[in-house]
Amino acid sequence: MSRSPRHDKILQLVRENGFMPIEELARLLDVTPQTIRRDINQLCEANLLRRYHGGAALGNSVENEDYFARKGKFQSEKAHIADMIARSIPDHASLFMSIGTTIEAVAQALTATHKGLRVITNNIHVASIMSTNPDFTAMITSGTVRASDGGITGVATLDFINQFKVDYAIIGVSGIESDGSLLDFDYREVRVAQAMMNNARHRYLAADHSKFGRNALVRMGHISEFHTVFTDATPPEPVTKLLEEHNVRLVLSEA
Repeated sequence: MSRSPRHDKILQLVRENGFMPIEELARLLDVTPQTIRRDINQLCEANLLRRYHGGAALGNSVENEDYFARKGKFQSEKAHIADMIARSIPDHASLFMSIGTTIEAVAQALTATHKGLRVITNNIHVASIMSTNPDFTAMITSGTVRASDGGITGVATLDFINQFKVDYAIIGVSGIESDGSLLDFDYREVRVAQAMMNNARHRYLAADHSKFGRNALVRMGHISEFHTVFTDATPPEPVTKLLEEHNVRLVLSEA
């Protein structure tokens, strides 16, 4: 889904009011109720809103989508983001790579193009992808494996990560609010991502356009903590201003 300015305005109004009736959205945005229903359906498909009788509210902030549903969405966008990140990583670099389907796309891109990488990950799928390149060293963290998506979390995961200092941390996120807050669904996953950020010289955030304005329960940090943000569409204006104010580099995919 390509978000329009009207989609962004709908998300803003829902965030400000908690629930917005279809008729009220149509009046405020000067379009027909049929247009608003179509917009809401598209935003619900992207898990940004939840539709209720007569209107819409924010999407579920407590539970993420099923892993295979997430993996099937925005595949082209994720692949283009992955290509941009791969171009910015030199051969023979050391990396942290977090949980997430976008990060798995980055792993695919790096495996196809790079030499001599040392990768530390708490993502079983990333480790599996990286291990297909005989020139890579892939290390997987200790911890508890999450059955839903192959993510590894826990105290042992943190202890493992804190043993290293790497060149790059490549981190995914579930949601980005207009104030720059980075959000996720699992506090244990958030703690692991924070440890990766704290032990990396360069921090890269990988997020497709659907993450902007998306709701989630746990605060991971702030977008200003990253050196570079890779995405596939220009973020909403408040986020773009934050990136400029904090000298965070924004890299848009070429697709």
